[in-house]
Amino acid sequence: MLVVSPLATSPTPPRAPADLAAGAPDVVELTRRLCDVPSVSGDERALADAVEAALRSFGGPGGVLEVVRDGDAVVARTALGRAERVLLAGHLDTVPLTDPPNLPVRREEHPADGDVLVGRGTCDMKGGVAVQLALAREAAAAPDALTHDLTFVFYDHEEVEADRNGLGRLARTAPDLLAADFAVLLEPTSAVVEGGCNGTLRAEVTTTGVAAHSARSWRGVNAIHAAADVLARLARYEPRTVDVDGLAYREGLNAVAVTGGIAGNVVPDRCTVTVNYRFAPAWSAAEAEQHVREVFAGHDVRITDAAEGARPGLDLPAAAAFVARTGESARPKYGWTDVARFSALGVPAVNFGPGDPSTAHADDERCPVQDLHRCLAALRSWLLPEGGAA
Repeated sequence: MLVVSPLATSPTPPRAPADLAAGAPDVVELTRRLCDVPSVSGDERALADAVEAALRSFGGPGGVLEVVRDGDAVVARTALGRAERVLLAGHLDTVPLTDPPNLPVRREEHPADGDVLVGRGTCDMKGGVAVQLALAREAAAAPDALTHDLTFVFYDHEEVEADRNGLGRLARTAPDLLAADFAVLLEPTSAVVEGGCNGTLRAEVTTTGVAAHSARSWRGVNAIHAAADVLARLARYEPRTVDVDGLAYREGLNAVAVTGGIAGNVVPDRCTVTVNYRFAPAWSAAEAEQHVREVFAGHDVRITDAAEGARPGLDLPAAAAFVARTGESARPKYGWTDVARFSALGVPAVNFGPGDPSTAHADDERCPVQDLHRCLAALRSWLLPEGGAA
């Protein structure tokens, strides 16, 4: 049984607060305030304004944080002359609200997850954004204690088409803002480091035949039947497990769609099997394409989409130190995330954020309160060991 706390208030989402930083909220309250500003993809402006205002207020008169606005993306950076720079990133947008809206956020006692915040964006990924903001405030208050220079990136349009992604836009138009030695993307991982990510490739494997009336099928050649060889190769295929920087990335090659035929009385002359290949970050997209073409040698193969994976960079001293601070062993990231955008810029990156990703986008999307505290504490102890708040 769920016990609802007093955080549950009105049935409709409130307007953007005047100041995210008012009253120096802790990371839990910051999460609630961020979530209670609706920011469905394409409607991030109000939240970006609030984040920008908060960051400028953290910077103070000395300008510890340089704040840059690019559309609805906000970047804040220190310039303290440290030997290395760490970048922390998170997106501001969410998928659409439910009807009735699953905002404002409410606090509940969940039978499996304990004390949780429930509402759109709590898991994906305003809990992570709240951790960024809380750390930015602490870093601005105690810059001398920072072990690295820091860059905080809050970007737009992650939940929609890749060509609208705010991080991708920054990478194309202002890559200097993303320059760093190591990056942490605060996507939900249940507060465990997930290094890099697999790449993904989609291909269409097409077989052809000769069309004929099905009553005289001997006059034709059935392209769907010919596709049996494609499916047989997939059934025999043994996916690889590849070690990258000490993490075992499991690959996968699977049919995800089969299309063919134009009518119930026509022998089809064309059949297409759509295949998805999830490949380890040891390989480039070009190498992944070559592998797929080898698997389906003799068939017509057309690559329709490909995205590079990302090496985790866990062999770097900074990365190893961070993983040690979390108290947990790192895991590989099997799905594709925006860490690949950092990898393309030559910046090793990991995923690390509050919330179980299996609850992201759900009507009862939620984030355990303990995950928020654990993520902030791990980052603080790594980047601000002497000067962070308790």
